[in-house]
Amino acid sequence: MRLALVLVLVAAPALTSAPAHAGPSEVVNAHILPGTAAFAQASGTLAETADADCRPNALRAPWNATFDAWLGISHLAFGPIEADGRALAIAFWPDTRGLVQKTVNALIDDQDIAANDPEAFAQVSVAGRGLFALERLLYDPALASYTTQDYTCGLARAMATDLARMGAGIDTEWREDHSQRLLTAGAPGNDTYLSADEAAQTLYTALLTGLEFTADQRLGRPMGSADRPRPNRAETRRSGRSLRNVTLSLIALQDLAQTLATAPTPRTNAAFALALKAADRPDPVFADVTSVQGRLRVEALQQRVHAIGDAIEQEIGPALGVRAGFNSADGD
Repeated sequence: MRLALVLVLVAAPALTSAPAHAGPSEVVNAHILPGTAAFAQASGTLAETADADCRPNALRAPWNATFDAWLGISHLAFGPIEADGRALAIAFWPDTRGLVQKTVNALIDDQDIAANDPEAFAQVSVAGRGLFALERLLYDPALASYTTQDYTCGLARAMATDLARMGAGIDTEWREDHSQRLLTAGAPGNDTYLSADEAAQTLYTALLTGLEFTADQRLGRPMGSADRPRPNRAETRRSGRSLRNVTLSLIALQDLAQTLATAPTPRTNAAFALALKAADRPDPVFADVTSVQGRLRVEALQQRVHAIGDAIEQEIGPALGVRAGFNSADGD
């Protein structure tokens, strides 16, 4: 975690002014396409590893690498990531009703034959697929002792294959179709983005929504209330990467902000730096929210993330001439 933070802070001076060709074109070429390629590659490696050895010890490292890559693009909840329900199928969280556990347990108890057929598995409930379902198999002590002879091993392989299929689809569709839709916004025949402003607003909304998700869900859920903290609600607490998710999300959103900005953004840059500094803390799963001091530290981090949004609304939004639009996660 400290290494990731150091890399960001070292790179910070290079981000004090906007790129020469900032805007949707820069976002596509320097942010989105590298991100979708990284997720496709990581999920593909996960599937290849599972084919060779689908036991937890073999899969944990490529699963973590896939989750890291997902955090580089998860805020782009439109276009190919939104299509066919991929966003939820890849990352079903928050899981307010414990559906991942129920669905995964049911698949195992029933020895569901869908695990033997990629097309059939793609129709399984989103709660039984993706990164969070696979986390259960790899890190839940009640499930993670399976051998290569067990049904669960084949289920892990099916989950990894499904993730690779979606990762490849997202990358291909962005590269071959949606990038051009975004870059030709307002052109005749483009019925996805009717104007350049609409394309810019989509990206701007994704930026602000990503920050809100980190503040309200990744930090807010484990915080709970002052008299009832909920550390067990932290994202990916079983794999011990709850704080890492916050940090990597902020790094990705910082990159989006800088590629989208059309003018220097010193306040936004400073706000990101302060939030990343606040995220450099020792508790990886927010277990310390049960103490007064621990909760105050997480509250301070949450406030820093909200402050990034405020800075973006003052610097980047006016320069683009846009405001945050409707988000499909609103009211969730």
